[in-house]
Amino acid sequence: MKQNNTYQQPILEHVFNKYKACILLPTYNNQQTIAEVIRQSLLQTSHVIVINDGSTDQTLEIIKEEPVQIVSYGKNKGKGYALRKGFTYAIAEGYDYAITIDTDGQHYPDDCIHFFEVLEDHLDALLIGSRNLSHHNVPGKSTFGNKFSNFWFKIDTGKVMPDTQSGFRLYPIYKYTNTRFFTRKYEFEIEIIVRSAWQNIPIIAVPIKVFYPSKEERGYTLQALQGFF
Repeated sequence: MKQNNTYQQPILEHVFNKYKACILLPTYNNQQTIAEVIRQSLLQTSHVIVINDGSTDQTLEIIKEEPVQIVSYGKNKGKGYALRKGFTYAIAEGYDYAITIDTDGQHYPDDCIHFFEVLEDHLDALLIGSRNLSHHNVPGKSTFGNKFSNFWFKIDTGKVMPDTQSGFRLYPIYKYTNTRFFTRKYEFEIEIIVRSAWQNIPIIAVPIKVFYPSKEERGYTLQALQGFF
């Protein structure tokens, strides 16, 4: 890992060390936002892994300038594939937990502390960030898609979750070493919580902040997300 003296001592370094945890940042064509997401993540911990999912813009070049671990491959294969590659890498590096954060800029890495507050009493749980989707800038299709996903999660598992589509999560990755997954794109995030429920892994919602740009500012974010579907 490269050293960068411009970063201060991470705020939550001791907590990440205690739980053998890391931050995973799956990214595809997020050149406008990736540097700031990395910077905010590094303020929390030095244990940051970026998975470059075949970006075709300047994303990879930007990542290489930062003191992070990098998993990269040439062809875009989808967010689910990127997360699975990230889990495999993190487990090989000795991590037991991984906090995933989207790289389009909607999440606040300083919310990581809230996941650890819950993890302290629920060491085997999958923790899912719960967003306030009533914000006036939230795209209508995001609200509808989340309600639809929540409905089918309840049908499949009998459990109720307020935000099954949130990408800000803390995974107990050591629990999935013998789990076979089938999806590679965005649907992986619903597959893994369904399989977690079937394996009796507790699933707990954790309230988080969320930023949604205005409609006029949203173009590049939606373009970046197209690679995840």
